[in-house]
Amino acid sequence: MSFLQLSSISLAYGDRDVLEGVTLRIDSKDRIALTGANGSGKSSLLKIAAALVSADSGDTFLSPHARVTYLPQTGLEHSGVSLRDEAEKAYAYVHVMLEEKAAVEERLASSKEGDPEVEDLLHRQHRLEEAIAHSGYYQREQKIHEVLSGLGFSKDDFSKDSGTFSGGWQMRIALARALLTTPDILLLDEPTNYLDLEARDWLQAFLSGFDGGIVLVSHDRYFLDSCVNKVAELFLGKLTLYTGNYSAYLKQRSHELEQLHKDYQEQQEEIARLESFIQRFRYNSSKAALVQSRIKQLEKIEPIQIPENMKQVRFSFPQPPHSGRQVIRFYEGKKSYGNHLVFSDLQLEIQRGEKLALVGKNGAGKSTLMRVLAGTDTAFEGELKLGSGVRIGFFDQDLESSFATERSIYDEIEASSPTALIPSLRGLLGAFLFRGDDIYKPLSVLSGGEKSRLALLKLLLNPVNLLILDEPTNHLDLQTKDVLLNVLKEYEGTLIFVSHDRYFIDQLATRVFEIENGRGRNFPGDYAYYRSLKERESPSTAELSRQEDTAVPPEGGISDSRLQRKQLKDLQAASRRLSREEEALLEEIEDLERQISLDQDNLASPRVYSDPEAARKVQTNINSLRSRIEEAQVKWETLAHELSETEAAIEKLINPVYQ
Repeated sequence: MSFLQLSSISLAYGDRDVLEGVTLRIDSKDRIALTGANGSGKSSLLKIAAALVSADSGDTFLSPHARVTYLPQTGLEHSGVSLRDEAEKAYAYVHVMLEEKAAVEERLASSKEGDPEVEDLLHRQHRLEEAIAHSGYYQREQKIHEVLSGLGFSKDDFSKDSGTFSGGWQMRIALARALLTTPDILLLDEPTNYLDLEARDWLQAFLSGFDGGIVLVSHDRYFLDSCVNKVAELFLGKLTLYTGNYSAYLKQRSHELEQLHKDYQEQQEEIARLESFIQRFRYNSSKAALVQSRIKQLEKIEPIQIPENMKQVRFSFPQPPHSGRQVIRFYEGKKSYGNHLVFSDLQLEIQRGEKLALVGKNGAGKSTLMRVLAGTDTAFEGELKLGSGVRIGFFDQDLESSFATERSIYDEIEASSPTALIPSLRGLLGAFLFRGDDIYKPLSVLSGGEKSRLALLKLLLNPVNLLILDEPTNHLDLQTKDVLLNVLKEYEGTLIFVSHDRYFIDQLATRVFEIENGRGRNFPGDYAYYRSLKERESPSTAELSRQEDTAVPPEGGISDSRLQRKQLKDLQAASRRLSREEEALLEEIEDLERQISLDQDNLASPRVYSDPEAARKVQTNINSLRSRIEEAQVKWETLAHELSETEAAIEKLINPVYQ
């Protein structure tokens, strides 16, 4: 059995102890979630386990012939070869074994009977053959296709240069390579960060069938509950191991934290009592011995520390203003970009107090619909009517771009906060990962994730009665997600949201609205009910696979069900690719339209219209932008036609089997 043993690992950065005597053993059947607050040392521990960082003290032992693969959170980029060839680099270690095997076989061929080294050579040859077979090298084409498709790449993507993919897709490439290496120990740091719900489901299934040991860091509770059987928590530099999935760990940990808070409170009371006695009788000579005794007692107390992130955060929304019973009515809604139809004939009514989850594949039009409902996109057809007294708060991924001043984080939040919440602002900022001196950082130096978190907190402080949130859980750790989730559960207004976090949707949604193939469909009930309905009514590749297993193939040929399965997978991959390309074109057109709007504003300014040369340049640029929009719209029309035909082919393939 392969294993990785970390013993008494310690690590410090400057005068801050990050890891103190950490011990952890990872066996081949372990599924371990590594958890802890931001900055607790999770990534550092993974890098030490991967032999990328040296500990200040302690030992690391990996069993003979075992291999470790490590996937970092970010920073990996690939270019220069096709996506398929980039994926095959995962088998580089197998090429080394093949060369060694060839050398062994060459020596065996030249050996004579009775040679003392023959037995050792045969032993090495057998071990290498087993290792190569275990790697899946001889089935690599099938495995590469399976992993890349599961992570959302289309078959057409396989031949593209890997450098043409964006940052999130670059990390999917890195994840694919990590999975294809078939290591004995797999270390994954935030593997779900760039995955949508479908890809997360696929990764969960893949890890369930993985033979080696796994240690992973993730902020997706549903994913953790489905994948792990142990939880290793880093807390104040120490590591504690809990048996069970993440929910079982939380239950046990909550009891421990409750006791910790109780012990902390009792200790604070004891310290206050001793300090009060010392202060009161410090100058009373008759009490000198008693004072000295209390001072010694005080010095012996080992303070219980509760890190900022572990302190209990309680936050309630400002009471939202009253709205009418019907909050939104969107009738015969239609949205197009040129000849590309995003959605049509949408019928959507939302009542006061509902928490509606918008779902659909990437590129289905969820974000577009949210912008329409929020009033930031008015170029649509149909009737959109807001109820009486409705006040909207809208969070999208572009909202963070508004922070470009030297004002501090704290000043920005204080200026937006109701007076009643000002005393608790530090706690609220801490819940959204702004702690200590961080709250005095100027807005201009914040990262995209920090600005996004700050924009979300600002929005939550405002007393609106309709919240529209596009991916609010991005850039949040598990504890902060819980804070946000509890706040939204208690929120008395109306909520419309999109999220790729299954647990977040499960806990929050009271109704689901799906956008698929340009059409909207209502599912009354929670997300679990929606999933059960979809699984019952929609044929799946898994069901086709089960039919294939029981089918009798024709003599000398391939079974019909296997052909159906291959056709279905190819069509579904093509559908995903076309949807991604649609979304990219949609974003391109939106960006071009924004540029035209800015140029038109410039054209209306006295500085420009009074200067004929400047006005001519601006108008020329507007004309160029409009030409680019027309070209993009032509591409979109072609894509829409291809997508329609692909979806029709999928329906035609599926329905005869399942009717």
